[in-house]
Amino acid sequence: MALIKSCRGIEPQFGEDVFLAENATIVGDVIMGDRCSVWFNAVIRGDVNSIRMGNQVNVQDGAVIHCTYEKTKTTLGNNVSIGHNALVHGCTVEDNVLIGMGSIVMDNCYIESNCIIAAGAVLLENTHVESWSVYAGIPAKKVKTLSPELFEGEVQRIANNYVMYSGWFK
Repeated sequence: MALIKSCRGIEPQFGEDVFLAENATIVGDVIMGDRCSVWFNAVIRGDVNSIRMGNQVNVQDGAVIHCTYEKTKTTLGNNVSIGHNALVHGCTVEDNVLIGMGSIVMDNCYIESNCIIAAGAVLLENTHVESWSVYAGIPAKKVKTLSPELFEGEVQRIANNYVMYSGWFK
């Protein structure tokens, strides 16, 4: 069973049809929507500020979602995929976003809807990612406009597949 822990008197809250891997950790002021999944060794730590997650968010193996005390909360929209070992910290991510494996998204970043943050990318503090962008590199910069084919083939496909994958474990 996942480690679900209260902090400062606040318990995490979960929507319907959520999958939590046995060694996932969810702490404190976390509100998660429907059909979300939190995978093996992932940590969602709402101890120092709030974390809000929409529907059909998947937090893949080893990813960490956190925030900054009295400064930045973390907000994730619907259909967001957080790749394996990614770090998402004190930022806002709108709907239909893929944050690639091993990427880092720092405080006060704002990622608009329908974007890809490439594997290994580092979004420095205060980076604003416009809709339909693909960002890559260190520091991350826009490398191209997201095509409809890539959007359907990656962003939507991954978000939908993780709902299916979680069904295998329920």
